Amino acid sequence: MNIDHVRLFVRVAATSNISKAGQELRLSPAVASSYITRLEEELGVRLIHRTTRKVSLTEEGVSFLPYAEEVLASVDQALTSVGSGRYSPRGVLRITAPASFGYMHLVPGLKGFLETYPDISIDLNLSDTVVDIVAGGFDVAIRNAALKDSTLIARALASDRRIVCASPDYINRHGEPETPEDLKNHDCVILSGIDNWSFKTPEGDTHVKISGRLHLDNGSAMREASVEGLGLSLNSTWSVYKQLKRGTLIQVLKDYPLISGSSIWAVYPSSRQVSPKVKAFIDYFHHLFGTPPYWDHQE
Repeated sequence: MNIDHVRLFVRVAATSNISKAGQELRLSPAVASSYITRLEEELGVRLIHRTTRKVSLTEEGVSFLPYAEEVLASVDQALTSVGSGRYSPRGVLRITAPASFGYMHLVPGLKGFLETYPDISIDLNLSDTVVDIVAGGFDVAIRNAALKDSTLIARALASDRRIVCASPDYINRHGEPETPEDLKNHDCVILSGIDNWSFKTPEGDTHVKISGRLHLDNGSAMREASVEGLGLSLNSTWSVYKQLKRGTLIQVLKDYPLISGSSIWAVYPSSRQVSPKVKAFIDYFHHLFGTPPYWDHQE
């Protein structure tokens, strides 16, 4: 079985387009189509339904896909283990990540990553929608929420510390809360209906129901609303570290840490061996972010 044919099939499954998959692997549409045909002839089954508008996997193609992915991961690992520097991770790496975090911390790091790994190409999807990694054909996802899917493996890339912030203008007009209970007397910017904030106090954990006139569904918008003096907000330090450095936001309630336990996770399917390109991505960004992460160095 020709490994190049298998590699193309996996990319066709991810892109639903033979020409696009071939382009990723530097193949003409005609050559890409012939690779799929040869693989089908060798296996004796049809793997792909072809129409004038799109392609889709047959039942046999769906069954073959996870084994094809395992074969590619094994081959790449084997080549890396004996390459002695001559073989580096390669191929298209499909990543999905939350929009704000991706813009602020992934995209700026991609220049160095791509220079380090010249045989890897990136297909980056930035969306706050939590997508199905396997169905979407992604190699790895970045998430900052608790992992609920037991079919996925997660590795922490960085801590995700959260703090309460306000603008100097807001504090001048309304004063600074001294204890979590004081939040009940303040306007808070509320994200996606999260109106209970939990803190560690000398007396034990406390939970405060907050209120405010502004409800938002986007963390970046919430941060900017606080900069404009519209209320106190709960933010990840990776989102507000620049505003804290400039002084357009000020951390309040420093003596009362929020109960969070959140992290930035790299997530990939447990049904697959971790491929060299995924491992390279995780290792690179884990080192780039640092421990503690660079965004917590600048308060």
